[in-house]
Formats: sequence, structure tokens, C-alpha cells
Amino acid sequence: MTYDPYSALAVSLRENAARKAAEVLTGVTAELGTVTGTGLKLDSFKHEIKEYLVAEFPGTLKLPDLMLTGGVRGLKDSGGGRVEGQGEFTFMPSETKDTVLSLKYQPGDRVLALPLNGGNDAIVLCRVVSGNG
Repeated sequence: MTYDPYSALAVSLRENAARKAAEVLTGVTAELGTVTGTGLKLDSFKHEIKEYLVAEFPGTLKLPDLMLTGGVRGLKDSGGGRVEGQGEFTFMPSETKDTVLSLKYQPGDRVLALPLNGGNDAIVLCRVVSGNG
């Protein structure tokens, strides 16, 4: 078996990155907060955070076979006549690369956030809603 210095370097870099991330996140716990008209108010921090970060989720959007039922209006047939009515629409599986899910929040939304820098900064991870509907 031959020694691969590139693999050893990759393993070392990955271990160092994981160790540094663990050090940075030690003691960090997510908490609930509320989006306000001018910032973010964490439940356990008395001051509003005026500028906060919002998680973004880059990736590939994968859609399975999908059939929807709905209405059609505004289409024209080959003779120029209007086509309207109900129908079923079938979509083939698809993949769209380089998509980004950017979450938007409104004042009053309850959110899960990670406070950073002693509560002076925060990253909003998602909106939270009641499990009862």
C-alpha cells in the first residue's frame, strides 16, 4: 500500500476544521425569539438586535413525479379559440441545480435563532409554529 500525502492532508484539514467549529460553538444554544418591525428580540435577551443574519439553504431542488388537478384559463387552441376548464397536470421528476431557499420573516413571527457574540448578533434558523395546527 502506498502513502498518499494528499489524502493525509485532506484528513488533517477536515479534522482541524471540525475541531475549530466545535470550539466556536461550545456553549451556543438555540433559543426562541420574535421578529419585530425593526429587528429581532430574543426571549432571553433584553435588547433588540437591530441587524441579524438569516439562514439560507443552497442546494439542488428535486421534485418527484407529481400530479395536480386544477383549472386552465387564458390558453388558446390551434384555431385561436379560448381553452378553459378543469384538468389534471402531470409533471415528470426533475432536478434544478444551484437553487437557494431564502426564508422571509414578518414582524410577529416566532423564530428559532442562534445568539452569537454575547447576544449582540444572531442567526435566525427558521420560523416556529404551534404543533397543534
